[in-house]
Amino acid sequence: MEGPVAPSPGQIAQRKSAAEQGYAAAQANLGVMYRNGYGVRQDYATARKWFTKAAEQGYAAAQANLGVMYCNGEGVPQDYATARKWYTKAAEQGDATAQYNLGVMYRNGYGVPEDYATAVKWYTKAAEQGDATAQYNLGLMYGNGKGVPEDDATAVKWYTKAAEQGNATAQYNLGLMYGNGKGVPEDNATAVKWYTKAAEQGDATAQFHLGVMYDNGEGVPEDDATAVKWYTKAAEQGYAAAQANLGVMYRNGEGVPQDDATAVKWYTKAAEQGDATAQANLSVMYRNGEGVPRDYATAVKWHTKAAEQGDAAAQYNLGVMYAMGEGVPEDKVMAYMWWNLAAAQGAGTAKESKDIIQDSMTSAQIEEAQRLSRECLAKDYKNCG
Repeated sequence: MEGPVAPSPGQIAQRKSAAEQGYAAAQANLGVMYRNGYGVRQDYATARKWFTKAAEQGYAAAQANLGVMYCNGEGVPQDYATARKWYTKAAEQGDATAQYNLGVMYRNGYGVPEDYATAVKWYTKAAEQGDATAQYNLGLMYGNGKGVPEDDATAVKWYTKAAEQGNATAQYNLGLMYGNGKGVPEDNATAVKWYTKAAEQGDATAQFHLGVMYDNGEGVPEDDATAVKWYTKAAEQGYAAAQANLGVMYRNGEGVPQDDATAVKWYTKAAEQGDATAQANLSVMYRNGEGVPRDYATAVKWHTKAAEQGDAAAQYNLGVMYAMGEGVPEDKVMAYMWWNLAAAQGAGTAKESKDIIQDSMTSAQIEEAQRLSRECLAKDYKNCG
């Protein structure tokens, strides 16, 4: 899509002349031109000069733009108090952008004490004028009960208004509301509709959720290839859960040819971001030599990272590696400890494994393993043993 045609030198001269004669609209227009480098060399100082002249005449759009410059520190030191001053002047004249920006300042405590109720007030004023970003943020406030009583139905109302204007995050949130039946009857097909709109705009979270819907056949016929498509788009944007799921798809040959090396690639990307399921799956690949050369030490490393996040399967497998002396010295106490912790979470055969190994342990070893288990649990599984 082509952008607007830049003003000609003659048009620029006319606007400067009008601005110098004190016409506020021309001053504000000139400020926009200099702020954005539109037809002239970008110059924040000159932009601020013209915005200030128009703002001092009460021109709301200039007041709003001047607020932005002080808020962002464009050509001036960042100054939230001055930004708020100009936003307030514009907002009180009904400028929707200033109303929204003022809401942001109160929502986040920028230059003012954090005040959700006042944020809601200004978001509402902007939202009622059709500002999509304000509508989305107002939906968040109602959805989270910040500044207003929690009200999912009202959250859906505002998300819908923003979503219908193309706000991708609102579209995703609306999909989530329909998928979870919050504020509306649960409707996976409608969830898919809104996820798709957001995903097609590049929203990684929506792409991931859309992949899940196709993966599980929720709201659409199950379609592994389409699930892979959306997981890939999200994964390529660095979305860890999508990377982990994509690893599973390649590991199992679902929607793509089975490929352990590619599974390892995606598991690794997710694991390095701290995804516990990916860490657990990656450790299995290293332990079994699938897609990578077998490497018990690296398997232990990833099992440990996942186990420390409370992943019961990783805790069980880490117990196996201590029992077998794979990648670590054989250690019945540590094996018992990890199996004991995994069993408490209901993991597979962890209880049976623990019961078997304790038959070959002394009472002192069992007591030590139980003590370590208690300590490990108290430390939220971190730095155990």
